[in-house]
Amino acid sequence: MSSSHMKRLAMPRSWPLTRKTDIWISRPRPSGHPIERCMALGVVLRDVLGVAKSMREAKRALATRRILVDGRVTTDMRRGVGVMDVLTVGDEHYRCVLDTNGKLRYASISAKEAALKLCRIDGKTTIKGGVTQLNLHDGRNINVKDANKYNTMDTLVLAVDSQKIKKHHKFTSGANCYLIGGSHIGSTATMSEYVVKRSSKDNEVLFGDFGTIVDHVFVVADASLPLDEVNA
Repeated sequence: MSSSHMKRLAMPRSWPLTRKTDIWISRPRPSGHPIERCMALGVVLRDVLGVAKSMREAKRALATRRILVDGRVTTDMRRGVGVMDVLTVGDEHYRCVLDTNGKLRYASISAKEAALKLCRIDGKTTIKGGVTQLNLHDGRNINVKDANKYNTMDTLVLAVDSQKIKKHHKFTSGANCYLIGGSHIGSTATMSEYVVKRSSKDNEVLFGDFGTIVDHVFVVADASLPLDEVNA
């Protein structure tokens, strides 16, 4: 059972928070996102968006049931809000992205953009009845009929309300990719080659004059991401 809090000095570098103003910080509950790519909802409301002055105010705001994550009402203060998640606070919408300093940012987006979410396929599983299940980067799973149509590392564009697949971006040479790790974090680049290593080393993706491991790559194709705002 994980602790509900952690020391600020030990929090991930990706959290855009001060380290020495307080001793403790709320830890997000275990979720599909690794801890360095998500933050607890209460912390986001208080320390990042500033819609609450204290955790007590954040709790009251959640009790109004007007705060949604990926289109679903949530009242859990420690619910992790991570990369590509859509956060709705009343009439305002935000998407969680990483800036070029590797910090988590909750950038303002339109209601139209908030209706869609990008999810990377991190794995494929065959479940009972021979049905193929896609395991997505945020912990959710989707069952599909055509197993050969989707591959690991492809990106799905999902409708937030219905969870239906609206678009499918393939992980292939020439794809426009968003980098969520490494020295080029928070930037976009065009994939030139995918190198599969015949060893225990991570597979590599090449982008012209640099390369990175495959876990740092997120295909976005023509999707609109609020990167200009967070990197300004």
